[in-house]
Amino acid sequence: MSKTVLVLVETVDDYLPLLEQAGYRLVRAQTPALRAEAIARDGGQIDAVLTRGPLGLSADEIAALANLKIICVIGAGYEQVDLAAAAARSITVTNGAGANATAVADHAMALLLALVRDIPRADASTRRGEWNRVISPSVSGKRLGILGLGAVGLAIAKRAAQGFDMPISYHNRSPRSDVPYTYCDSPLALAQASDFLIVATPGGANTRQLIDKTVLDALGPDGFLVNIARASVVNTADMLEALRTGAIAGAGLDVFDDEPAVPDALKALGNVVLTPHVAGQSPEAARDTVALVLKNLQAFFAGEPVLTPVRG
Repeated sequence: MSKTVLVLVETVDDYLPLLEQAGYRLVRAQTPALRAEAIARDGGQIDAVLTRGPLGLSADEIAALANLKIICVIGAGYEQVDLAAAAARSITVTNGAGANATAVADHAMALLLALVRDIPRADASTRRGEWNRVISPSVSGKRLGILGLGAVGLAIAKRAAQGFDMPISYHNRSPRSDVPYTYCDSPLALAQASDFLIVATPGGANTRQLIDKTVLDALGPDGFLVNIARASVVNTADMLEALRTGAIAGAGLDVFDDEPAVPDALKALGNVVLTPHVAGQSPEAARDTVALVLKNLQAFFAGEPVLTPVRG
């Protein structure tokens, strides 16, 4: 008997046939209205849910899915999945750790380069017929701090160290013994040791607003911030004030508190580069993400350990 997967994500459509070809029945519900309708209509038949961190799955929704056995989250973050409700039902939760790390790391470096070298404003002024040869800082050789040295953080560190000769420092919940980079015991210490600070840690209660005024002041007026993780890790009000006053030099942001809304105060600033939460999106990343979901589903329904379990 085939298993039924409720698909809430809207970014991997081209590769969902990988699941169908493996015999899974898909119920696509990629808007809030379709989601509520599908849960009400098919709740008793759904064996698995495919979601992503910001879309999540609530306790009420889990309760309405009487046959639910596994929740697969694409991407590393799972902040809006109610892990306690899942654990109470012994529902397995997996994430997509590492599946899109290459794309996210590429985008992080692209944001950093565009920001520090002031590429968007140079492009815009040149298109207007101007010839503003503004002198921008170099990237090579600068000190890079990475908040969160998981799969994405490691991929960023590799690019920065090998491609741009950047000394790497990092902060994690605990030091890693398998890397040659310098461990800092707090976000504040990391900012003090960095010219550029990239946020690459998952969202959630444990990382909420780790980057605040104190950390931004430590990064300093020549420092740049890049966030390709979750907006919740950074205190947005503190960041806006730091950008306005010159407490930091600039910020490159792919994530925002109330997506898809972007604060007008951010749009008005000339020292920011903004992208619409696309760091993890590429054809290759989408393919690899769905392939990992399939491996987790196949392992789970065969009674084997899943590849990327989330511990509640």
